[in-house]
Amino acid sequence: MSYTGAVKVGGPPDVHELTDLMITKVAVGPMDNNAYLLRCRATGEQLLIDAANDAHTLIELIGPDGLASVVTTHRHGDHWQALRPVVDETGACTYAGRYDAEGIPVRTDVLLEDGDTVRVGRVELTARHLVGHTPGSIALIYDDPHGHAHVFTGDCLFPGGIGNTHNDPKAFESLLGDVQAKLFDRLPDETWVYPGHGKDTTLGAERPHLKEWRERGW
Repeated sequence: MSYTGAVKVGGPPDVHELTDLMITKVAVGPMDNNAYLLRCRATGEQLLIDAANDAHTLIELIGPDGLASVVTTHRHGDHWQALRPVVDETGACTYAGRYDAEGIPVRTDVLLEDGDTVRVGRVELTARHLVGHTPGSIALIYDDPHGHAHVFTGDCLFPGGIGNTHNDPKAFESLLGDVQAKLFDRLPDETWVYPGHGKDTTLGAERPHLKEWRERGW
């Protein structure tokens, strides 16, 4: 497999080619955000996860085939800076977690609850509500019928730990509990993790450190 997930702002995207889905990862903006363009290989329909920044780069990545939908993983501003121009250009339907939508200054067409299905062509993704980094953060899981699962975690899970909970012990316990119960407890070690910033990882690489994360409190 040539895909590594190592991308940098201003550099080329990296493409993860699965049997039914193509996942293109690109880094954008001053906070080194990741945006992911998902393309159903059967229909050509496309979905973007986090129109984070640099609308020109994202619109160029989308190309002439258009964009059906955009999912914003959470309400923090670095994850939606390009949302308005991308939606204006493509007419894409917008999705976000129900409890974060009010903090996103572009109308959310579909409010996501835990367990909801998001479709791109013939491919189905499952939304998981993870509370702690924000009240309404959403992760998206693609359970590949031809292989292992893939999960887009926004700012809720990274290599080396969970997302920032701003020195709030209650928020930390909530996020770690949700990440463990809804991701680690339900998905296998081979599950590929695509975070909102930086490099990818797998649940297997992170699982041995759950106790360490809980003990250190971040």
